[in-house]
Amino acid sequence: MNTLINFIDSISSIPATEKEKLESIIIDKQIDSGENYIEAGTFPRTMGFVQKGLFRYFYSNDKGDEFTKGFFPENTIVISYSAIIQNRESYFSIQALEKSSIQIVNYSDIYKLFGRESWFHTFLIAMLQKGYCTKEQRERELLLLDAEERYKAFLKNYPGLDKRVKQHYIASFLGITPESLSRVRKKMGILT
Repeated sequence: MNTLINFIDSISSIPATEKEKLESIIIDKQIDSGENYIEAGTFPRTMGFVQKGLFRYFYSNDKGDEFTKGFFPENTIVISYSAIIQNRESYFSIQALEKSSIQIVNYSDIYKLFGRESWFHTFLIAMLQKGYCTKEQRERELLLLDAEERYKAFLKNYPGLDKRVKQHYIASFLGITPESLSRVRKKMGILT
């Protein structure tokens, strides 16, 4: 099983002397399916590394409607970054879709220890670049592609996730109704 330290080290080499410090602030956590790692309206303080399991980011409106922002499987970081750096409540929730194992670290602790280190800046920049590119691609898909094209892009970008995620979450992510997704899947010859 991959670890947060291995993940960061694969992006930005952590000096051996820093790995022990980083290890001392990491907490292993189990999150049950359906449980929120971060709840909208709360002030998040941690970032998590998904070792095993699957998460979704989602917004909720006043009527209780949910809008899925993204999916985060193994070997990804789960965080409400803008809420942490702006010291405000999170606008979205992060929910486990499967029983999950994550490693968490308090963001202010990691920043205090390593905020001046070049390896940490390299890691942050890589994560922000990846997030920005993902956001730009998602906006393009929502604005320019029809439902079938968006579903094909989902299948390409998240291989195998269609077997792990409930169809109504996928429909929400695609910006369509579950009925529309069923029609798209039927047209593509995918059994529903």
